[in-house]
Amino acid sequence: MTKPTTTSGDSVKNDKKKKSIISNIFNRKERNNGKSDKDLISRREIIIDIERRFAERRGLPQAPAIRKGFSDRNFSKRIEGLNLSSLDMPKRHLPDIKEFRVFVATWNVGGKPPNSSLNLEDFLQVEGNPDIYVIGFQEIVPLNAGNVLVLEDNEPATKWLGLICQALNSPRDTSSPSQPPVDDSFRDSKNTSNGSGLHFFQKSNLKLLSKNFRVDSGLVKSCNCSADPSCVRRRARDIREFMYRFEAGCDEDAPVTNFGGAIGYSTNYCLVASKQMVGLFLSVWVKTELVQHIGHLRAASVGRGIMGCLGNKGCIAISMSLYWTNFCFVCSHLASGEKEGDELRRNSDVAEILKSTQFPKICKLPGRQIPERILDHERVIWLGDLNYRVALSYDETKSLLEDNDWDTLLEKDQLKIEKEAGRVFKDWKEGKIYFAPTYKYSHNSDSYAGENVKSKKKRRTPAWCDRILWHGDGIEQQQYIRGESRFSDHRPVCAVFTIQVDTSLGGRGRKAFSTIGSRIPLDDVIPQRHSFYDF
Repeated sequence: MTKPTTTSGDSVKNDKKKKSIISNIFNRKERNNGKSDKDLISRREIIIDIERRFAERRGLPQAPAIRKGFSDRNFSKRIEGLNLSSLDMPKRHLPDIKEFRVFVATWNVGGKPPNSSLNLEDFLQVEGNPDIYVIGFQEIVPLNAGNVLVLEDNEPATKWLGLICQALNSPRDTSSPSQPPVDDSFRDSKNTSNGSGLHFFQKSNLKLLSKNFRVDSGLVKSCNCSADPSCVRRRARDIREFMYRFEAGCDEDAPVTNFGGAIGYSTNYCLVASKQMVGLFLSVWVKTELVQHIGHLRAASVGRGIMGCLGNKGCIAISMSLYWTNFCFVCSHLASGEKEGDELRRNSDVAEILKSTQFPKICKLPGRQIPERILDHERVIWLGDLNYRVALSYDETKSLLEDNDWDTLLEKDQLKIEKEAGRVFKDWKEGKIYFAPTYKYSHNSDSYAGENVKSKKKRRTPAWCDRILWHGDGIEQQQYIRGESRFSDHRPVCAVFTIQVDTSLGGRGRKAFSTIGSRIPLDDVIPQRHSFYDF
């Protein structure tokens, strides 16, 4: 079979058709690519211009300028008329820092329950009306086997709460200028003509009184930064209802008791947290108007006593947030003993407390980190009978005390030595000590116990056992003093701090969202809403 032959005319026609098809494909592709390139350049320049204008308005560093070619410049005219009014939003919300006064006290009461004649008003009513009171006790019960191994006695704790509440909420004399606390801190007043002292120690009312001046734990344990507005409104409503009941002096379960009216006290402070572990007892009191700003309240305890785990020694820690600042208060009773090497056991107690203390997670707001460890908190205050002694003999210590040479004596303070060596409380701070050693005194006396003891085994070298330290920025100590009550063999020690708190309304809890270049934060895009706590 013969193949059909093609003429030269047909060949020329086929070549022309192929060329026209190829040229059409390339022309169409060039036209499409040209349009796409222009689109990309236009979008890119709009994005760059928006970021540049936003950076100028916020005072942020600008992105590096991109040099445009001559062919690109005509596209800039499209951007000149771009309306950026949608970006005219409030500036980034800066932290609103306010200062609050915090009173901190520690006292080893030697296993003695308080009596109705003990008056704490002179000690607790310091100048300036602190916003927060943190009061820690050691040995509120005898550290015997029954209290340590069987069942701790909580009746003394309730009595101490009653005395503290009475002192904090008693009428204050505003006619005379306030006086700073002095060294005769506690007054053992026997004047009970008004009957208020005895009122706190009627056994039938102990549990009821404790409940009357305690904030409902469900209110302050809850998260106060919830992203759900209904939760915030509900919490605010519950706190308002509690305040009304508290100020009226009535309780849901016992409406007949009038705490405020029965003894004539105003409710300046209320209890937000308290915890007992054998002889350790820690309570936190705040002004009533601050309760609504308290949240994330948690407590933890670590035993370091018998067998390294029982509660005759160890710590209680309370964590809470005030507005957007996290606080942790640690009350401890460390290992005793004044033999050489006992300070290492105290160092070990501190290290184990820092390692083992952990608070549960309760915050519901995504993105906000609530601390779970002591050192994760922004403001930490450590108080208690730390039991560090003086590295001198009794006779050498007594001679320096008689000469009032406290500087030389302080150079031999074990806590100072261990801290400066970096073996304990690294990066913690303590105020300058201008008071005499707080331990150990004879019963109901201003004389140290060693002066009246014949046996050297029972003799105790005077030492600064009772201390208050702090960790974190924004803390300034105003006072560091001791009281002169003869109630126990220890003298109480207190400190007053000015502490900075971030009171910004919701600023820290929001996340930045991703937009052009992920550079515009959420706070700058949406208007600030009113706080549900403003009531």
